[in-house]
Amino acid sequence: MKKLWLVLLSLGLIMAFGVSAFAVDVKVSGEYYAAGMYLNKVGVDEHPGDEQISTAFFFQRLRVGTDFVVSPSLKLVTRFDAMERIWGGARSNPQDYDMWQSAGTYAENENIAFDIVYIDYNSLIGRFQIGYMPDYVWGTVFNNWSTHPTGQIKYSVPVGPFTLIAIYAKEWDNSYSALNSSYTEDTDVDADSYRIGGIYKFNTDKVKGETGILFGYDRDATDKTDGYPDAYLRRGYYIQPYFKVKVGPVDLQGEVGYEFGDYKWEDNSPNTNVNISALSVFLDATANLGMFYAGGSFAYVSGDDPGTADKLEGTYGAGLDWNPCLILFNNDVLGYWLGGVYGHTSTQVSGPMNNAWFFQGRIGMKPTPQWDLMLAVSYATADKKVSGFGIDINEVANGTYGTEIDLVGTYKITNNLSYMLGVGYLFTGDYYKGVDRPVDNIVDDYMLINKLVLSF
Repeated sequence: MKKLWLVLLSLGLIMAFGVSAFAVDVKVSGEYYAAGMYLNKVGVDEHPGDEQISTAFFFQRLRVGTDFVVSPSLKLVTRFDAMERIWGGARSNPQDYDMWQSAGTYAENENIAFDIVYIDYNSLIGRFQIGYMPDYVWGTVFNNWSTHPTGQIKYSVPVGPFTLIAIYAKEWDNSYSALNSSYTEDTDVDADSYRIGGIYKFNTDKVKGETGILFGYDRDATDKTDGYPDAYLRRGYYIQPYFKVKVGPVDLQGEVGYEFGDYKWEDNSPNTNVNISALSVFLDATANLGMFYAGGSFAYVSGDDPGTADKLEGTYGAGLDWNPCLILFNNDVLGYWLGGVYGHTSTQVSGPMNNAWFFQGRIGMKPTPQWDLMLAVSYATADKKVSGFGIDINEVANGTYGTEIDLVGTYKITNNLSYMLGVGYLFTGDYYKGVDRPVDNIVDDYMLINKLVLSF
C-alpha cells in the first residue's frame, strides 16, 4: 500500500511540475564566434630607440538569448554571455568592471554573466518592458550603446502608424544599502534618465521607411559628494531625430543629436558654471545594384573648444555599437579585446569616436549568395585641437586622425555559419603626435583578422 501511495504521490508531483512547464514556451537564440587577430603595433606612438611591439591572439564569445513565453502577450526576456575570453590568455581581476560594456565584470563574462532580464507585457493599453535591458538604443546604429544595460521602465503604445514611447532609466544608484554604506549623509547622489519619443512608419509603392524623434533629460548628481568647492550637478537635455528610408535600390539613413544643459556647482562654490552645447550628425547611403553595391558614410561629433572655458561642446560620442573601420574608432575588437590603441599624450585610435569629422566610401560585390567582398576607404580629422596635460595649444600637432583602407570578405558556409577575413591599414595622422616636436614620432599600423560566426 505504501508503494502505491508513493507512486501516486510521485505522479502527482510530476503532474504539478508539468502543469507549470506546459504553460511556458521557451525560445532560444544566440551567437558564438571564435576569432584570431594580428595587430602590427599595439600603439602608434614611438620615440627614438623605443619601438612598439606587435600582438596576436585568438578570442571568443558565446551570447545566448532566451525568451520564456508565458502567453502571447507576456514573456520574460533574458540574455547572457559566456566563455568570453582569450584562448589561453590571462584572466581578469575579479574587480574589473566597465558599466558601458556589460552588467557583469570582466571575470564574470569569462565564465557566465547575465546582462538582460526584463518582463515584456503587451496589454490593452500599451506595451510595458520592466527590468535590465540595453540602454541608449535609438534610431540608427550611430550613438547607440546597446552593450550598456541598465534597469529601466519602458512604455510604448501604437497609434495608427505612430508609436509613442516613454522611458525611465536608473543609470547609477548611490543609495544606502547592504552593499553600499559610503553615503551616510547624502541622499540625492544618483544618476537618472527620462525620455519620451515617437516613431512614424510609412510604406508606399516607391518609398518605405521610418522616422522618429527622441527628447531626453539626464540628471547626474553622483558628483555632488565631491565636497566643497568641487561638488556639482550635471543636467543634460537632448534631441535626437532620425530617419531610415528605402527608395528603390538605395538605402538611406541619418541621425542628428543635440545636447544642451549645464554643469552647476553646488554649495556656493566660487567656480563658474559650465554650459553644454554639443552636436553630432550621421548620414549613410548604400545603393544595391545587382551583384554590386556602393555607399558612403559621413559623421560629425563636435569637440570641446579649449578657448571656451565656460562651455562644453564635446559631450557627444558616436557610441560603442558603431565600428566604421577595422582599426580607427573600432571598439568591438581593439577597444574591448585589446584594451585600446593609443598615441602620444593619451590620444586614442580605437573607439568610440568623438571630436571628429569622418568620411567613408565603400564598394562591394556579391558574386554569389554566399560571398560578400567589400573595400572601404575612410578619412578622419579632429574637430578641435586638444591640448591638455599643461601643453600649450600652439604646440599641438595638426588634427588629422589619418586614412584607413579596409578589405573585408565574408563567406556564408551554411545559413547559420559564416567566415570573415579582413585586413586594415591605417596611415596614421599627426593628431596622435600630441605635440608637434621631432622626438614624438608616429607609425602606421595594420591588422589582420579572421572570424568564424555561428548564429542560431
